Amino acid sequence: MTKADIVNEISKNTGVEKVAVQKSIEAFMETVKDSLVDGKNVYLRGFGSFVVKKRAEKTARNISRNTTIIIPEHYIPSFKPAKTFVSKVKNNVK
Repeated sequence: MTKADIVNEISKNTGVEKVAVQKSIEAFMETVKDSLVDGKNVYLRGFGSFVVKKRAEKTARNISRNTTIIIPEHYIPSFKPAKTFVSKVKNNVK
């Protein structure tokens, strides 16, 4: 499902114009991104959490040049679904 599909589905179910739905979805995604950039997690009860995870520094290998490189510690965005969400998907996916 794409963002356009989500906009169409929400518009069909709520009767709200597609343009307004698209603006709302864009604003939601921008708010989540801004919060994660600021280091703040976003919690949506019953859906899941958008969290910032810290990755430790590690040593990796460049196999094409046979050298080691150091990957510095860094932060990545992550999504952790809620337990109710996970159980619904486990029990209903065909």
